[in-house]
Amino acid sequence: MGKDKSEKSGYQLKVPKGTKDWDGKDMIIRDKIFSTIKEVFKTYGAVTIDTPVFELREILAGKYGEDSKLIYDLADQGGELCSLRYDLTVPFARWLAMNSNIKEIKRYQLDKVYRRDQPAMTKGRMREFYQCDFDIAGTYDPMLPDAECMSITCEIFERLGWQGKYTIKINHRKILDGIFQVCGVPEEKIRTISSAVDKLDKSPWADVRKEMVEEKGLAEDVADRIGEYVVLKGGVDLLERLQKDERLSTNESAKAGLADMDLLFKYLKIDGVLDKVSFDMSLARGLDYYTGVIYEVVTEGSAPQSASTDAAPEKKDAKPKKRSTNSSTATDADEDRSNDPSVGVGSIAAGGRYDNLVSMFSGKQQIPCVGISFGIERIFSLTKARLAATASTTTSSQRTNETDVYVMSVGGNGLLAERKKIVRRLRQAGIKSETAFKEKPRFDKQFKDMERTGVPFALILGEDELKVGKCKIKRNGAPEGDPEKEGVVIALEGLESEVARRIGDWYREQEVAETAGKLDLVRTGFA
Repeated sequence: MGKDKSEKSGYQLKVPKGTKDWDGKDMIIRDKIFSTIKEVFKTYGAVTIDTPVFELREILAGKYGEDSKLIYDLADQGGELCSLRYDLTVPFARWLAMNSNIKEIKRYQLDKVYRRDQPAMTKGRMREFYQCDFDIAGTYDPMLPDAECMSITCEIFERLGWQGKYTIKINHRKILDGIFQVCGVPEEKIRTISSAVDKLDKSPWADVRKEMVEEKGLAEDVADRIGEYVVLKGGVDLLERLQKDERLSTNESAKAGLADMDLLFKYLKIDGVLDKVSFDMSLARGLDYYTGVIYEVVTEGSAPQSASTDAAPEKKDAKPKKRSTNSSTATDADEDRSNDPSVGVGSIAAGGRYDNLVSMFSGKQQIPCVGISFGIERIFSLTKARLAATASTTTSSQRTNETDVYVMSVGGNGLLAERKKIVRRLRQAGIKSETAFKEKPRFDKQFKDMERTGVPFALILGEDELKVGKCKIKRNGAPEGDPEKEGVVIALEGLESEVARRIGDWYREQEVAETAGKLDLVRTGFA
């Protein structure tokens, strides 16, 4: 037997670990997520920019705290040491520093980023993935831009049909720093202890405490005092409780953070999104550049299916294996953990305020910034799981394209010229249409193609109807007794307006049948 092509070429034909190809129905869903997010960004007045996929290594160095080990470094090319971008925030800050004439901007960017993390592919945890960022740069009255980011977040998930099934966890770096200070954390350990606290969404307090004490050298009594605060969560009630805390009231950092949160909550109430927010003291966000409000968006699928609650987990779970940027020495970190019940999707969007990042590049120019980043792969993962769970109750096929009309023929000669002319007329009228690439297509094959792709309408051309300036329109999946199930005769004159009207009626019916606000998602089977 001959060797297959991959053996002859000397390499295995596959994509790198932590990456994948996208096609078919998955791309339809992803495209709708992208277009929905982009439309909201534009609604809020943002403009877009584009930055290189790799940056000078020194630009990225020292900006991500302990996560810096996940940066992909590139080989020396032409005397420059470069790395693949880890996120879109640091490149944006670098861009602002290089364009000193820009003092204020609302910016969005949808691009791929790269992280040498352990993948869990079906849960949206990948090494190459898209981020969709919205940022507001400039000096404005306190907390107004921050509230805008919260409003954008809620609008995006409502337009995606999540119907309030998400929570924005929110905290403030200055409050956290104040807590660490009054609890007795040495100044040089604040950032590393903050990174430990940030793991509370995945690990119980006992594990986090153990890391603080055994790995990071924090005194046990200091860790216990921190534990009194970081387990707290709530809303305005928690804010009022912290404002009355005697220890925090003497700390300037905590007082400033609490004042910001008080103002932010007032704006969120005005914007009608306060009920989506949870004031969560365990949220720390491990990245070093955050200076103020921080937030993450979670939903039911964000948490792992199961998590250890033991006070003393096995040693192999207590300390993650060291990751390396050298793929040849990072075998354990390369394994896909999609089937690991202790791994969840995690946050589906996250961000915060970073007022000092631009000045780190410019040396003098201080441009306050706040923003949020949406993780497409994680949003997609949860969306696809929801579609799979509801597939048995869905009455119509999921769309695999956005074609609204399939022009077909009945009879032996195929009517190719007539079909192409009708398709051209419809497309010129802005109606998404197609026809079979066959001179004489079989009638049953045309219907199968239409049903397979989920096209809602068929326009059927027959010789007898064409002679009298008519054709027939049939709605795919129409209920029994509906005249459109077998087809309705309509005139070729004014065809475009008649077809457009019927398509419009169909989408409005979908909106009524499902939930207000989900019309845009019917095309892709979201509803």
